[in-house]
Amino acid sequence: MTVSRLIVRLAASFGALFAPIALIATIAVAAAQGTADSQTYPNRAVRIVVPFPAGGPTDILARVIGQRLSEVWGQPVVIENQPGANTAIAAARVAKLPPDGYTLLAAMDVTMVLNPVAASNLSYDPLKDFAPITLASKNTSLLSVRAEDGPKTVKELIARAKASPGKLNYGAGIITTRLAGYLFNREVGLDVQYIPFNGSAPTVQGLLTGAVDYIIDGAATSLPLIRSGKLRALAKLNSRPLPALPEVRPLAVEAGIPALDDVSTWIGLVAPAGTPRTIVDKIQREVVKMYADPVIADKLEKSGISAVSSTPEEFEAFVRKELDRWGQVFKDSGIKLN
Repeated sequence: MTVSRLIVRLAASFGALFAPIALIATIAVAAAQGTADSQTYPNRAVRIVVPFPAGGPTDILARVIGQRLSEVWGQPVVIENQPGANTAIAAARVAKLPPDGYTLLAAMDVTMVLNPVAASNLSYDPLKDFAPITLASKNTSLLSVRAEDGPKTVKELIARAKASPGKLNYGAGIITTRLAGYLFNREVGLDVQYIPFNGSAPTVQGLLTGAVDYIIDGAATSLPLIRSGKLRALAKLNSRPLPALPEVRPLAVEAGIPALDDVSTWIGLVAPAGTPRTIVDKIQREVVKMYADPVIADKLEKSGISAVSSTPEEFEAFVRKELDRWGQVFKDSGIKLN
């Protein structure tokens, strides 16, 4: 018989007299179990679920983190891509899994903030169904066109669109970048069509094949094609330095739109709610250590991914703040996710 079951039986036998002791003992047992779990964790493979196809910034970051964790722990860390429904399918699945630390979710702003404020039938709660581990990155998005026949400046793009109302279209792979496109088009008065894609890699491919005239997407996916001369970045969607493209200026400056001063995508690690805090802390500490390695930080920076970390409490507070920030924006935009 386990200690916890013995406590339950004693409480049932002695009633209210034993209740305070039972409560204290239960808490002590839970704490001891959490410590034991963290000491042996992980003793088998860990999964990081990425709610996008391979090749995008979330996938890139998850693989970098997974490789380092595997090296440190001596256990496989498997990256599992589960795209669909603006990350909601993967998030709902992970939320229902055992809270043992063996399945983590690479959750984006879409998962934790934009789905909750825009979707009417979401089957998970970002604050109740997940244990926050750490914020992992804040990524720059780019407004890009084809280098071969696309405009050379933001002003030229605006002029082309205004000369042919309703003829140009733009693509985005997640609701964050779709929203950025909506704000851009609204503020400068463009009549263009939105073409949806499922993730960053398909979005970039859509631009290359001519399915869309311009895209707003994460720098990590576009950078290789910008460097090879196939795409041209016209602007970035925040004011933070982007060492990989130092010449690219903020869209807020290029188009004179203060509302686009900081429309960044971000990624964090979460686990199912109820995951022992000792395991959460163990994972968080390893990510912090990893980011202190200049080789890792430089590798991510060159991919257009700005590595950041946080405590679980800081991550939760950040999510709450973002929920407040974007709630009104979505009401104004009229964008809905079904």
